[in-house]
Amino acid sequence: MHFAVNAHLLSPAGGYRQAGISVYIDQLLRCLLPSAPNDRWTVYAPPGAGRVLDPPPNTCLRESRLPTSKPLARIVWEQCLAPLLALHDRFDAFFCPLNVVPLAMRRPSVVTVHDLAFLRFPERFRPARRRYLAVLARLSVRRAAHVLTVSEFTRREVVDLLGVPSEKVTATPNGRDERLGPLPADAVARFRETQSLPERFLLFLGTLEPRKNLPALLRAYAGVADVVGMPLVVAGGKGWMYEPIFELVGELGLRERVRFAGFVPREDLAAWYNAATALVYPSLYEGFGLPPLEALQCGTPVITSNTSSLPEVVGDAALTVDPTSVAALGDALVRIATDAALREELRSRGPAQAARFSWERTAAGTLQALRTVARS
Repeated sequence: MHFAVNAHLLSPAGGYRQAGISVYIDQLLRCLLPSAPNDRWTVYAPPGAGRVLDPPPNTCLRESRLPTSKPLARIVWEQCLAPLLALHDRFDAFFCPLNVVPLAMRRPSVVTVHDLAFLRFPERFRPARRRYLAVLARLSVRRAAHVLTVSEFTRREVVDLLGVPSEKVTATPNGRDERLGPLPADAVARFRETQSLPERFLLFLGTLEPRKNLPALLRAYAGVADVVGMPLVVAGGKGWMYEPIFELVGELGLRERVRFAGFVPREDLAAWYNAATALVYPSLYEGFGLPPLEALQCGTPVITSNTSSLPEVVGDAALTVDPTSVAALGDALVRIATDAALREELRSRGPAQAARFSWERTAAGTLQALRTVARS
């Protein structure tokens, strides 16, 4: 069979676009393409994708001449060029890794829906982006022959909010990055020295955007900073509507206690997780939530939310709290900072919980869906 993939959200450049969906595409394709060596694959990708992907012999990587890292150019490619390429390349099924399928596509499509935050929290998205996602996602899940989701939580969201028949939706959870894990103590010490990090610090790692709930974390931390006795490091690229985060740090008098580390390259992730005393990830809504899984894999204690998909990801290997309660979040910060036995227990549980997730299983579910729709 011949399958095609829209990989235009794979980001060859650093920055917040190299997180989330770019990681999903990168990790999934690394497993998916070699897992079907007797099939042909065409991967449509942005300029420079060859620096990220090393496709196997059964794969044709076709980099676009359009600057598809820019949303408008990507939309033009998806809705205008992709249906024409389908007529020319005559593939059997088309895989769309993020929420949207070309509406004029005449080949059967499989689409992955990562979350429906634009429906649950519309006020946290810029109006044009919110309207585009809301309209195109609804049309896409109707047009697609099958829908995949990155968690059981998102599968229920797609059925409930978009009215998709449950038999048309399959959960294929994200996997763990095999390159992450515990590091030797001397390597962690060298990393702390190069980054001018203290022996103990709390870490938030994720794109700076409204649903990550950083204002609540900052308010909680401000109330217990003296008891916690360690700084808070906020790491991650700037996404959208992030300005209030920086303003709030000043208003709370936290400029000497909160450090913004910026975007973290993937090759440095393990060092950041290993160096931190704990990861704090109080997101309001996640379709999956890779940072908590990555921290668990490294044996780093995790505080995260008891909402959306996050309990599904961390199981009993993390502290979960109500992300809307500043008091509850503050109590969790104090517990993780002062209770060494709790930290050790969470360290021991983390890797086993992370081991439940693999990109091989994600790839197997994706390939099964593509083959099913191609045959039908």
